[in-house]
Amino acid sequence: MELDLFALLFLAGAGFLAAFLDAIAGGGGLISLPALLSVGIPPIAALATNKMQSVVGTTVAAITYWRRGYIKFKELIVPIILTFVGSLFGAATAKSLDTNFLTLLVPILLIGVSLYFMLSPKMTDDARAERLKFAIFAPVMGFVFGFYDGIFGPGTGSFFIAGFVTLFGLGLTRAVGNTKVLNAISNLAALMFFILGGDVVWLAGGVMIVGQIAGGYLGARTGMCFGAKLIKPLIVVISMAMAIRLLWPIVFPV
Repeated sequence: MELDLFALLFLAGAGFLAAFLDAIAGGGGLISLPALLSVGIPPIAALATNKMQSVVGTTVAAITYWRRGYIKFKELIVPIILTFVGSLFGAATAKSLDTNFLTLLVPILLIGVSLYFMLSPKMTDDARAERLKFAIFAPVMGFVFGFYDGIFGPGTGSFFIAGFVTLFGLGLTRAVGNTKVLNAISNLAALMFFILGGDVVWLAGGVMIVGQIAGGYLGARTGMCFGAKLIKPLIVVISMAMAIRLLWPIVFPV
């Protein structure tokens, strides 16, 4: 597929903005996927290319959070493995499962996440007592959300953040850092299926990766600099925006 210089520059900019927001609060796909579709890339190829470029941005963000001490990889080894396996199962299942019911269920869940973060007065960077044992239930969460990401995808980052905060008592910035790790893993597993199917538009993904590297790094640094006072409102806005985006064609069919 041929893309002109303007389209490539546009995609690089979209990759930067998507990674910047995603590194702070998730939801970068709200920008990157429509950008790919807008330059004429077919839906399946756009989904595949979006996975390719987002893997890089989330990885850069994860490394940046790790270098500042917000991630303990030793605690995430089992969740990483289960997230990868869950996403592989999800991607394989997506070919035979009718996922139409998710188009209504997911936005409802995202609205719930948005309202929870909006109304909860305790959303800070301070750690709290865990409600569930991290070593036991974080891998379960990784498998479930990884499976969902392989099947459908939108809102995975928001669900991970909410899980880390509400179930395991992590401070908000640390929750985002851990989310970037597992989100990168789930994207990588799903991407493997798209590569085997020959669906990735490598040139488009390549220029977006340039933007993703810069955006992922600067977004993570911004999130760590401002902490919960920036992350919390962004999660509310992005989760609600994703919900509206998913509900729009249902409420206002063309």
